[in-house]
Amino acid sequence: MLELRNISKGFGDKKILSNFNVTIREKEILAIVGPSGGGKTTLLRMLAGLETIDSGEIYYNGNLVPLDELEKRPLLGFVFQDFQLFPHLSVLDNLTLSPVKMMGMSKDEAEEKARKLLLRLGLAEHADVYPYSLSGGQKQRVALARAMMIDPEIIGYDEPTSALDPALRLEVEKLILQNRELGMTQIVVTHDLQFAENIADQLLKVEPK
Repeated sequence: MLELRNISKGFGDKKILSNFNVTIREKEILAIVGPSGGGKTTLLRMLAGLETIDSGEIYYNGNLVPLDELEKRPLLGFVFQDFQLFPHLSVLDNLTLSPVKMMGMSKDEAEEKARKLLLRLGLAEHADVYPYSLSGGQKQRVALARAMMIDPEIIGYDEPTSALDPALRLEVEKLILQNRELGMTQIVVTHDLQFAENIADQLLKVEPK
């Protein structure tokens, strides 16, 4: 279970998040809905250690998580809105780059793990292709596999359907629900209320301050 207590973040004189509180139970999906400027993506980036938190407390399974450890601890695996796959690397290399360079995983171990994830996500035959040849839904799954390479406690998605047509939107919806069946805890940031209602165990609406 993840508990966020009084989380605050500001940029200059503007407060992006102010005393934000939420509890996410294990294996559940929290959907955070609202227009741009409400701090949805910023919250994910902070939990992934990509941005600092000004103040507040984070508890995971009852244990306090020091805010200055988020950058090193795999609390949240981040699935970027625009995927951010390296175009000059194969799918397999996109998955193994960070674990090998940043976590000290051996190349053989990383490749074995990556191939298992790609098989699980229905992408085994795409391991050696480059991102340009993939559909939007396939890129989304590759981005998810990359996030899962660090064995995070939680997966966070930033606007996972924003660039997808209705058929691919449904594909992503099914993928997130399948991940819940596999026991993953997930946070989904979206502006699409209908999509959020279809997937969420808990729905949280935020508004710009």
